Amino acid sequence: MRRTLVLSLAALTLTGAVVAGCGSGSSAPPGGSTTSSTAPAPAPAPTESNPAGDIPDNQAYVAYQPAGGGFTAKVPEGWARTTTGSTVIFTDKLNRIEIASGRAKAAPTPKSVKSAVVPLLQRQVPKFHLGKVTVVSRPAGQGVLLTYQGDSAPDAVTGKVVHDAFERYSFFQGGRQVALTLSGPVGADNVDPWRTVTDSFRWQ
Repeated sequence: MRRTLVLSLAALTLTGAVVAGCGSGSSAPPGGSTTSSTAPAPAPAPTESNPAGDIPDNQAYVAYQPAGGGFTAKVPEGWARTTTGSTVIFTDKLNRIEIASGRAKAAPTPKSVKSAVVPLLQRQVPKFHLGKVTVVSRPAGQGVLLTYQGDSAPDAVTGKVVHDAFERYSFFQGGRQVALTLSGPVGADNVDPWRTVTDSFRWQ
């Protein structure tokens, strides 16, 4: 009887030890594995960039003069250039400068621009919205400034259309007229670059 009691106590002690061993420590999830939780590394700060259409402050400019002379103007260096007849266009990404020259009988006025130029633009520019027509002074003399908004032509690759803001300056001297049009996305801060271009315009 004493031997049986000793064996029973030993068995009970062993069973308790096994149960205690199974219950000690951190509990494991189903499947028997544990996963340590660590905080993700902070993402690097995004690189700052100019808003879409903003011309960099360090943009360099070069003088442009048409083959037949008559005037000069500074344009951003490195922009793509295309010429059709008496019209030259400079483009870079979302920005555009168009210089069209020709003969005219009289200097433009806000009234003549509204009656002759605005209807033409209404037919040519999608979603045309008239801004202001005012007389402005530049080193080359007085001119007429027409501001308006409208959609750009679809991008040849992506088909994307951008809503642009336009500044069209009309300059006149001795029967010659130059229409200088600058455009870029609405909201782009190109006041200083556009002023650089229009201030640089000179008759020859």
